[in-house]
Amino acid sequence: MLNKNLKREKELNSYHKNKGHIPVLLNEVKSKLNIKKGHTYIDGTYGSGGHTEMILSSADCRVISIDRDPHVKKYAELSKKRYPHNFDLILGRISNLYSLLKSKGIRSVNGGILFDLGVSSMQLNGCDRGFSFQIDGPLDMRMEDKGETAADIIKHCDESTLANIIYMFGEERKARRIARAIIRNREIKNISSTLQLAEIVRSAIGYSKNKKIDPATRTFQALRIKVNNELDEIYKALIAAEKLLTPGARLVIISFHSLEDKIVKSFFKEKSGKYSNPSRYTVLPHEELHYPLPVAAPLNPLNGLRLEDTKNDKASFRVINKKVIKASKNEISQNPRSRSARLRAAERLDNRMEYAA
Repeated sequence: MLNKNLKREKELNSYHKNKGHIPVLLNEVKSKLNIKKGHTYIDGTYGSGGHTEMILSSADCRVISIDRDPHVKKYAELSKKRYPHNFDLILGRISNLYSLLKSKGIRSVNGGILFDLGVSSMQLNGCDRGFSFQIDGPLDMRMEDKGETAADIIKHCDESTLANIIYMFGEERKARRIARAIIRNREIKNISSTLQLAEIVRSAIGYSKNKKIDPATRTFQALRIKVNNELDEIYKALIAAEKLLTPGARLVIISFHSLEDKIVKSFFKEKSGKYSNPSRYTVLPHEELHYPLPVAAPLNPLNGLRLEDTKNDKASFRVINKKVIKASKNEISQNPRSRSARLRAAERLDNRMEYAA
């Protein structure tokens, strides 16, 4: 059996390498989800299907995968061919997780839910999506084919608003300087491509090839988060997961930057009863900046949901790993994207709440 599992794991890794995608923390996700025969699992961020296929190959179980990006359908067709009776894809946002599952007749999940947050390799590698500053493409950054693009934000926002977006969502301390450079350059020429914006940012704050992080990284992150309303999506997904999971089921989350991880960590802390007096806000060090920012920003800065909104006297989760799980040196060498991955996991306790019908 051990040799069979190792063989299947090698086949799975080879399969995704051929698709240009290597799922991060694959073994750690498998361990924390505690995959069981006959149970139902939700992959809230299908992407290229790496984690979904790992779950399906681990036991005779059912997997419902969610993704807001219609471009994933070509990968989902492959998963469906391999697991015709065990796999389904639903296009939609994880913030609508409950209603999406309800459309499939699912009101509870007895196996586990996985969220692999952020942008996928498929999106980063596509030059027509505008997620990467390393290849030229339209300044889009939408995970769906609708709504406001990054180019729209760059074109219409004033300097103060741009600076706030770049600082709050990119944690970029030189946000003011970058915003000023963007405004100055857009008055000369419309900013519509990824390399164009990247060069403006690099010129504004300086660029050295010796630096580990490209100067444009945080600005691109900020715009992507703003365009896709990502922090709001995460928080609503966490609330839905709490209501869907049955006792003993697992919630596993991979985040890739501190804003995501802070939301997940705070949620788990409160839901496991670790917060004696939860804070409503994440305070921003605005006094160190030279432009106005709010004194405090809500933990979920977009729709006003706060930890208190879901506070219970009884703990609803047991945190499985007290320390955040990171990729090994070996994995990082094979898949550099895993360098920033952070995994947290918790098990649902017997304190389940129901949505109104």
